[in-house]
Amino acid sequence: MRHRIVTLLLTAAVMVTAGCGFHLRGKTNVPDELRTIVLDSADPYGPLTRDIRTQLRLSNVTIVDDPTGLRKDIPSLRIAGETSGKSTASIFQDGKTAEYQMKMSVNATVLMPGKDIYPLHVTVFRSFFDNPLTALAKDNEEDIIKEEMRQQAAQQLIRKLLTVHASELHKAEEVDGKVEVITTGSSASQASDAATTTSSDTSVLSTTPASTSAQ
Repeated sequence: MRHRIVTLLLTAAVMVTAGCGFHLRGKTNVPDELRTIVLDSADPYGPLTRDIRTQLRLSNVTIVDDPTGLRKDIPSLRIAGETSGKSTASIFQDGKTAEYQMKMSVNATVLMPGKDIYPLHVTVFRSFFDNPLTALAKDNEEDIIKEEMRQQAAQQLIRKLLTVHASELHKAEEVDGKVEVITTGSSASQASDAATTTSSDTSVLSTTPASTSAQ
């Protein structure tokens, strides 16, 4: 009986989380047109590319290898690389740095087949406390924080793919709008021509009786 109750509670929890739109951390609902993608990077085996590849797979995106760059029928995600740095956030009374603010930026572009190129830019920040008495531990902690920042940047970069989808939809709406404007203008022109012709015919009909009366 107890096992059955636990099972029911777990089932209810799964249904509730599914109904409220809950997703596993790091997973993004990538649009269908980006479900298959070419991942292009100058450092294909570097930590940033590995993290991005992992996030793509978590989001059920199929990665196609294209070392020759000949595939033009599917989208391409090109990783330009990462830049990182740190600045002083606070200091001790003796003037030495007590806390750093670390910054990491990642730039990439998405090339849609037969369409435009969409730039993607992600920046993440983290705080890092500097302890001059533990230099070795400080270096190890900084490396761990940088890796966490890469993972966070990779997650945000995959979420940015949703903006590419939104831009594509917006452009499609603009194209539809232009078609409608052209159609409306054409109809208005035809209506104007018809009105001019009717006015001209009326003018002729009204002057003919006057001419006959004069005779």
